[in-house]
Amino acid sequence: MAKFDVMSVQYLSDEKGRITAVQVPIKEWEIIKNKYPDVVDINTELPQWQKDIIDTRLLDMQNNPDRIRPISELFEELDK
Repeated sequence: MAKFDVMSVQYLSDEKGRITAVQVPIKEWEIIKNKYPDVVDINTELPQWQKDIIDTRLLDMQNNPDRIRPISELFEELDK
């Protein structure tokens, strides 16, 4: 399985400097599609049960902001 050390993406921005798009090299996009085949079908609406989970997690984050940890801590823990 391929692993990205640093993905070489390019960001596109509008005239106000807001990022409006991301470009991924085709080689890396093919790897992503192979690993996550559903990624190409982004027009499918989420089922209600997934929306409910997201709402619950967002509410938990709002009610417990002290529990939010940087993603780097997760990666450090996973590397152990």
